[in-house]
Order: sequence, then C-alpha cells, then structure tokens
Amino acid sequence: MSFPRQHARTRRFTLGAPRAFQIAPDGDRVTFLRSRAGDDPVNRLWTLDLATGEERVVADPVAFAATDEDLPPEERARRERAREQAGGVVGYSTDRAHRTAAFTLSGRLYIADLHSADSEAAASPAGSGRAAGRQTAGAPTAAESAVDEPTAGERAVDEPTAGERAVGEPVAGGVRELPAVTPVVMPVLDPTGSRVAYVNAGALHVIDVATGADTVLAEPDGDRVTWGLAEFIAAEEMDRMRGMWWSPDGERLLATRVDDAPVQRWHIADPADPGNVPQEVGYPAAGTANADVTLFLLDLDGTRTEVAWDTAALPYLAEVAWDEHAALLVVQSRDQALMRLLAVDLASGATATVREDTDPAWVEIVPGVPAHTDSGTLVWAADADGARRLIVGDTPVTPADLQLRTVLDVDGETVLFTASTEPTEIGLWTYEPGGLARIDAPGEIASGRRAGGTTLVSAQGTGFDGVRVQVLTDGGVAAEITSLAETPDLPTPRVTVERAGERELRTTVLLPSWHRPGDAPLPVLMDPYGGPHAQRVLAARAPFLTSQWFAEQGFAVIVADGRGSPGRGSAWERAVRGNLADPVLEDQVDALHAAAAAHPELDLGRVAMRGWSFGGYLAALAVLRRPDVFHAAVAGAPVTDWRLYDTHYTERYLGDPVDNGVEYEHSSLLVDAPKLERPLMLIHGLADDNVVAAHTLRLSSALLAAGRPHTVLPLSGVTHMTPQEVVAENLLLLQVDFLRDALGPAAPRSEA
Repeated sequence: MSFPRQHARTRRFTLGAPRAFQIAPDGDRVTFLRSRAGDDPVNRLWTLDLATGEERVVADPVAFAATDEDLPPEERARRERAREQAGGVVGYSTDRAHRTAAFTLSGRLYIADLHSADSEAAASPAGSGRAAGRQTAGAPTAAESAVDEPTAGERAVDEPTAGERAVGEPVAGGVRELPAVTPVVMPVLDPTGSRVAYVNAGALHVIDVATGADTVLAEPDGDRVTWGLAEFIAAEEMDRMRGMWWSPDGERLLATRVDDAPVQRWHIADPADPGNVPQEVGYPAAGTANADVTLFLLDLDGTRTEVAWDTAALPYLAEVAWDEHAALLVVQSRDQALMRLLAVDLASGATATVREDTDPAWVEIVPGVPAHTDSGTLVWAADADGARRLIVGDTPVTPADLQLRTVLDVDGETVLFTASTEPTEIGLWTYEPGGLARIDAPGEIASGRRAGGTTLVSAQGTGFDGVRVQVLTDGGVAAEITSLAETPDLPTPRVTVERAGERELRTTVLLPSWHRPGDAPLPVLMDPYGGPHAQRVLAARAPFLTSQWFAEQGFAVIVADGRGSPGRGSAWERAVRGNLADPVLEDQVDALHAAAAAHPELDLGRVAMRGWSFGGYLAALAVLRRPDVFHAAVAGAPVTDWRLYDTHYTERYLGDPVDNGVEYEHSSLLVDAPKLERPLMLIHGLADDNVVAAHTLRLSSALLAAGRPHTVLPLSGVTHMTPQEVVAENLLLLQVDFLRDALGPAAPRSEA
C-alpha cells in the first residue's frame, strides 16, 4: 500500500493510538479512548486496572450497533473545531469517583459503569496492558487477537440498532442508554454521578441517571440563543470547548447563554449539488460583532442568577473553573491586552477581581488555569521577564529559561505541566513545594495526566514511531498502554534540528533515503506552517512523515519555524504583531539560505513551498513577494484577506481593521495578485467554515483580473480538514505532479 493511501486511511496515523486519558482520584485506574486497529475509525472507551495490568473495553459502539453517522449540527461543529477525525466514542465525561462515564453516539445519551465486570475483558482485540512492563499472562497480543475478530458489519447483523432498542435498557455489558431528548449535545456528568447535563435544541437539560427524569433548566429566549455551549470563537481560538460546569456537590450549574444574533450571517453552499440549501453560519470576521456571551448560576429547582461582570469592557469569556475553593472566571478585553481573573459570589452572582494581567500587545490564554491546590493556593500562568511562567500563589515558580506550555493537572499540592527549555522539545514537569522535576526523557515531546500520585506520560520522540504511553507510580513504571497505530510504510525520517541564521531558526532538512553524496542536486520544497500558535519542528517522527514522503519523491524538504511560533518567549511570539507577512516570509528565506550553505545537495534554482491554512497563506505569499527565491507554491486553504478571518485570532495580531487598515492591506494577498509570475496551485475545501472558500475564490478572481495564470483545485464537501480517504490520498499525489511540472523533473533516484 502506498504511503499516501496509508496516511489517509489511518487519519495521519492517529487511529489506534490511545488518547483522552483520565485517572481515578485514588490513582488505581486509567480511562482512555482507542480504536481496535490503526485503520479502525471507531473509538472505544477503555479502562486500565493498575493492580492487574488488565485493559478492558467499557463501551464498544459496534457491540451494540450504535453509529455516529447521524450527528447533530452542533456536534459536527464541535468536532470541526476540535479537528476530530475519528468516530465512535470521541469524548466522555466522568464523575469525581471515576465510577461512571457519559457519552453520546448519533445524538443519543449513554452511561457506562467503569467498574462493570460484564464489560469486555483484556483478551479483546486490543491486547492487554503491560503491568510493570510485562504482558498479562495468557492474554493474546494485539496481532493475535485481531485474527478472526468480527468486523463492524458482521457484528451488527441481527443485533438491534440504537433506534430499535428500548430506551433505558442495558445495551452491552455495563452500558445503558438514558431516555434523554435527542439529539443530545455535550453531556457533562455531575461530580456525584447522579445527573447528566446536556443540550438539546439550544436548551439546557438535566437528566437523573437513576430514574431518567428529565428537567429543562434553561430554554432559548431568542431565535439564535443557546445554553451551555461554547460559541465559535471560544471553541476555535480559546480552547474552550464547553459552556457548562457543575458545582462540586452536583447541585448547581454555571452555564453560558450565547446570543449569536449580532454575528453576521454567511452562507456556505455546495456547488456540486445545487439543490442543497446553503448552510447558514454565524461568522465573526475581524472588525465585526461577536456573539453576546453571558453566564448564569442555575439551580436544579429552576432558580437563575446572572453572573455579573463588565461584559462591555471584557466580552471574552476564556475559561471557567469551579472547585471546592471557588468558582472562577477568566475574562478578556476585545483587544486582548487586559485579562481578569474573577471570583463569583455564589449567592448574588457578583464578581470580585482576584488578579489582573495586562500587556501592550496581548495577554495569552494558557490552557489548564486557573486551578487550586488542595490547600487552596491559586495556580496561574503569566508572562514575566520574557517568559511564560507558572505562578503558584503570587510567585513565579518556573525560571525564565523554561517556557510554560500547558497546565495539565493539580494533584494535592503537585502541579503537572508541560514546558520547554529548547522549543523543539516539550517536557513533562511537576512542581511541588520542594521544587521542580522533569518526568519524561529529554529529547521528546510529551503530555500527561496525574491523580492520586499516579502519573501518565504520553510521549513521542525521534527514536520511535507513534506514541509511547507509560503509567508511573512511586515504584516506577506500573503499566504501559499499548498503541495499535500502524507503523508508516516509509523510510524513517532522519530528524536533525539545525539552528539557521542569526535568529537560530529551528530547522530540519529531510533528504531522500536513497540520496548519496555526489548525486544530482535536489529541488527544494519548503514545508512550513510558519505562523503563530503552531510548530512544525518538534523532536518526534510524526510531524515529518509527510515531509519525508515528499523527500522520497526526489525533493530536499526544509521545515522551519519562524517568529510567532510558540516556545521561544514573549518577544519572539509578538514579533508578528501588526505584520503577519514580512517576519514570517523573511524567516523562511533565511532558513532556506542557511540550509543551502550547510547542504550542497540543495538546488536553489528550483525552490517551491507548500502549506495548509497559515502555511497556505505563507506559500502563496512566497511566490507573490519573493519570486526571486521561490519558483512555485501549493497553497491549501490559505487566508488571503485577513478581513475575512475571525475576530479573536486576527485582531490579536493586526488589531481592528477600521483603525489598522494599513496593517490589514499590507498582510493581504489580494493586492499582490498582479505580481504573480510563478506557478501557483490553490486548494480549498468548499465546506470550510473556518477559512471559508471565499479566500481562495477572491484571490483567484484577482489573479484572473490581472491576467495571471494559476491552478485552482476545489474540494467539494471538504472542510478545513480532509478526512475523506480518497481525497486526502490524491491531494498528496496531485501536489507532487504539480511541483514536478513547475520545477522540472525531480532528481533521479540513486541506484547505489
């Protein structure tokens, strides 16, 4: 099987890899999601018992003939914001004791007993966990178990579907369906495990787990009002995917009321099927109105109290956290230069300022904060002395050379977080009153969870494929969770990070595995993202798989991270403020020239760039503004006019387009259309609701008006992601063909 087909079929080698981990508060069990194989898109809910090392399936959608084909629009939108590519159980909520989980399939609500002895045991096709590094005796391996396992289609024969089954009856093992009003969106189990809050048709419901009694706590009071959901900006840009939070005792809820009426309406049509009604979406483009977001305390008896803060000055609700110590909000000004941490008076709904952070450019939202230690000490994050620092109480506890990434968990007085001393590595760290400690091995990118003294480490590295998941206790490695992801059918990327130019741009050069010294020079393909909030140069194999495949086609591939990318401090990230074009393009040029000086195999007379999203913008920018350096480009889903992109992202860097029109004009591609003199391929999904197809169509129109030939590849029914297997495969093949035509034949493969 070809790499493009394998890459598409495995959803970029993510299927079969364990993820979405949670640890029970006593540290003895881990819950996670994983499909049964590297080409299986159906996620199951699993648990790992650390005492026995046994992994077992808690909820298998195939076993009870449930699918996720008929998704409600709100869930489809949530998955698009989360870039979710799998199916089955893609998210779940647990109670505090970690005894029960809630999830949805096709808009129906299910709960699972995480302790049920009737759940499928470890001898199932995923294989067994490895206690203390050893496989459980008698359990088959993943490869052995998969033999003769019934397929999804075979297993579903003669079993009642979710629609045929009586609501409330057990569906498989310890899983049963609750009689919720369908379709169910975003279920959240309360800490006691007694009730599930969920959203249906914009209304916030609470259903009793024992009796099935369903109560509506809040109904829409306007045509575009929803309760308990995250609005587009929160989900796409703030990493806030939900809009309701239970009190610690499970007796009250904090819930958002989102009025989307002020947001302008855009219509996304399907030109391939003109009979379809265009999808209407509210899209808050730069300089236009956002949704009105307010927050309410909801009691189970229907009592409603509005949480009060200055929403005019601080309209963005970035985060909510409610624990035994306080209910806290993080709110932010429209220009993002001011952020306040507010405590809620649970009797009146009034708020008081706990902390205020300001910055001349913007204040960064850091995932995982606010939080409290068991003693009630506040855990926070802020930029200080040029670095993003972990703050415990009022004190920065990380040094200025350690850049905080994310706070993951607080367990007692221990804070688990990720941070970088070298931007290409993301280490897993703990802070406790005794000091800092790194948990993972140096030279990796890691994440994790922690509870009850148990720490889970999920790591990727350049020395192994995929993800390695280990569960640590005081005795060392207590278990490993098996990844069933496929191994790429591709020569292993030889990842060596170089520091290019005076700014020491982190850069990797990938050559064909068959290339030998003295072979013909190689055409060059720059393969960046290149913009804020994302990195491509990381100490792992996975980020370079597609780049290595392009190298195998006869290119020298260069991947470089420039200014604006995370992990190198506040000044580095803010270097793109007011100008999203010049710094990022200059850094790609510098990385190219530095790489060529170190690698004589590179042919600077044949240089192309490819990219997606911001990378697509950068690729088109390269051939429009530096045709002396770049000779062809493939721009996928490019932002071509920043006035068409969303408020929170765009205004952070370019400000209000009314006041900063010059900055927007300078960063736009449309004004450069008459300059095009190099081959340019534009690719865009026509169903994209993030970077809408109007970006590519407007650039194409400007190019046509200027008489500039170019190629446009429209993808019918495709969003900002490209999960469709055939589409994803052929996109890679078509790009190679285009680049070969544009640059001339690639270097011949060496026979040595």
